[in-house]
Amino acid sequence: MSYEELLHKGLIKRFKTSPGQVKNRMELAKRDIKAAKTMLANDRDWAFSMAYNAILQATRALMFYKGFRPSTGEGQHKVAVQFAEITLGKQFRDEIYIFDKMRSKRHRVIYDVSGIISQKEAYQAFEFAVEFVATVESLVGIVTEGPLVKK
Repeated sequence: MSYEELLHKGLIKRFKTSPGQVKNRMELAKRDIKAAKTMLANDRDWAFSMAYNAILQATRALMFYKGFRPSTGEGQHKVAVQFAEITLGKQFRDEIYIFDKMRSKRHRVIYDVSGIISQKEAYQAFEFAVEFVATVESLVGIVTEGPLVKK
C-alpha cells in the first residue's frame, strides 16, 4: 500500500496544513494519555480507549504533517492504521500490529461489550500509547507543552 493507493481509493485527501494544526493533534494525544493514566485506577475500558485515542490523534498529526487527512465517512480509524504503516515502515511492523488490534478491541469496548479489558491490558495500552506518541512527536519535530507521563 502507498499514499497514492489511499488517495486513489478515496481514503485520504491532500491537505494543506500548518504546524499549529499538527501541534494541536499532538496536544490532543497528550491530553488523552493523561486521561488514560487517570482512568487506569477507575475504569480499565476507558483507560484502554483513551490510550487508543492518543495513538489515533498522534497518527492524525502524522497525516497532517505529511500533507494528508482522512476522507469523511466510515473506516477512518482503519485508514489511520494503514497510513501509519506506510509512513512508519517495516521497522514498526509490531507497533502497527498492536495499533490495529487496539483499534478492533476499542470498537468492541465502545459499541458492544463492557468489562473486557484487564488491568494488565489497560496498563500495556497506556505504556504503548506513551511510546507511540513520543515516536510521532520526534518524527514531526513538534514538541508540545509538558512531558509525556509515565506511570
